[in-house]
Amino acid sequence: MTKSDYLDLIVLWPIKNPKSLERARALRKGDTEAERRLWEVVRNRRLGGFKFVRQLSVGSHIADFACRDRKLIAELDGATHGTEAEVEYDKRRSIYLREQGYHILRFWNDDVYKGLPDICDAILMVLTEKK
Repeated sequence: MTKSDYLDLIVLWPIKNPKSLERARALRKGDTEAERRLWEVVRNRRLGGFKFVRQLSVGSHIADFACRDRKLIAELDGATHGTEAEVEYDKRRSIYLREQGYHILRFWNDDVYKGLPDICDAILMVLTEKK
């Protein structure tokens, strides 16, 4: 392998922030009931054959669910996303994620409890449009 080959590997295999990875792992272990319900539907290519991951680290942010192939992020928001400061943070975060090429869908936890099939339909609609 030449020095150039090694440099290509470095570009293709970015070094992740260990703190972000640790936080993502903790979030996966401490997921909410709404996250568990949606995960059961999207995991193992169960939703239209699309591959999803949980708690994807994107820069300094962590996305709840992501389909990397289609650059789609699905976020579930609970009561903690209701204050003005939190709404402003989510807005800045969404701008950053869009700059990284992601499309973001946001749903309330209550939407998962009351209408999970509708959420799945919305996700599938965006995924199939992005082909």
